[in-house]
Amino acid sequence: MENLFRLVDQDQEMFQPKWTLVNGPIIVGAGPSGLAAAACLKEQGVPCVVVERADCIASLWQKRTYDRLKLHLPKQFCQLPKLPFPEDYPEYPTKRQFIEYLESYAKHFGINPKFNECVQSARYDETSGFWRVKTSGSNKTEFEYICRWLIVATGENAESVMPDIEGLSEFGGEVIHACDYKSGEKFKGKKVLVVGCGNSGMEVSLDLCNHNASPSMVVRSSVHVLPREILGKSTFELAVLMMKWLPLWVVDKLMLILAWLVLGNTEKYGVKRPSTGPLELKNTRGKTPVLDIGALEKIRSGDINVVPGIKRFSRGQVELVNGEKLDMDSVVLATGYRSNVPSWLQEGELFAKNGYPDGWKGKGGVYAAGFSKRGLSGASSDAMRIAQDIGNAWKEENKQLKKRSIARHRRCISLSHL
Repeated sequence: MENLFRLVDQDQEMFQPKWTLVNGPIIVGAGPSGLAAAACLKEQGVPCVVVERADCIASLWQKRTYDRLKLHLPKQFCQLPKLPFPEDYPEYPTKRQFIEYLESYAKHFGINPKFNECVQSARYDETSGFWRVKTSGSNKTEFEYICRWLIVATGENAESVMPDIEGLSEFGGEVIHACDYKSGEKFKGKKVLVVGCGNSGMEVSLDLCNHNASPSMVVRSSVHVLPREILGKSTFELAVLMMKWLPLWVVDKLMLILAWLVLGNTEKYGVKRPSTGPLELKNTRGKTPVLDIGALEKIRSGDINVVPGIKRFSRGQVELVNGEKLDMDSVVLATGYRSNVPSWLQEGELFAKNGYPDGWKGKGGVYAAGFSKRGLSGASSDAMRIAQDIGNAWKEENKQLKKRSIARHRRCISLSHL
């Protein structure tokens, strides 16, 4: 602690910065992962500060998702710790309902993030044993937080991935990332190229169809498409149930047989399956299978045109790898997201250069919440584990402080009797 005050005194002498000592961890990010971590810490009696670069909680959900979005998994697999969804919510809550749930979650646990604070850097000071987290506000004011623990909860989808495709800058028509797509209404009657065939690409293509646009979806590589439900039961829930009794490879085989019975052979529509099973692929590479909510039917009917990879763009046109050229009015890039952690976190062990961690805990009191590639249920598990770990350390440190305080008090009493 003496080292910390010496560090602060030096800074005051040199720069007179704005800073505060946080009695507990700093949580970077006020999405579901950050909120869950804050709630679990409060249950442990550990105070914390949540900083968020946007002006609201769950900015990805509020500002970078399309209107028709619903949770792809049943609500029991998506609720955060300590507070379930309201009973009157449907099995697959809408985007609006999920945002309302998160807002009520923050209110319930008294979580008040510091909005419009973008973390510029976070580094561990080995001399003091504290983290130094520098932020800048919307008015360019800089601030520094000094804390014992740092929880990185910015998630796997912090920044949109914009692919570098030859000629895209010369295309001329509207080009947007899926994070800026809200509805197919403004694309009515237009030819739209959707680049990407994951859950977002499939759902954007379906939404375009429903608004009388003509989408062509680029399927460059193989992808597993599974029905969202089988005989009225959630496919995910069914897989979780089978995993309790059967090995993963057997569950994969059974899932593919059931998918074939419900959806048929997707390869004849241009959607090839990977050789690795859907669950193994998710576990080893974090690649999520597509849960079909109607896009495949539109592919069968020809309303969604499946095309191979792109060779290049030109004015109002795209050339595919098979030599075919298609006229297009607009392009939607459903090309995914990435972590932004390497741009601000100065830490070399827990997080790799690609911005994803190897585990949930690193040295010096740094933690990763929501990077397990297991969706909201994974974020909840991370939050509970992190809070338990910090809670144990917090209680131990407080116990040591009390012992030292009592020892000093006794010393004073004995001296007074001399």
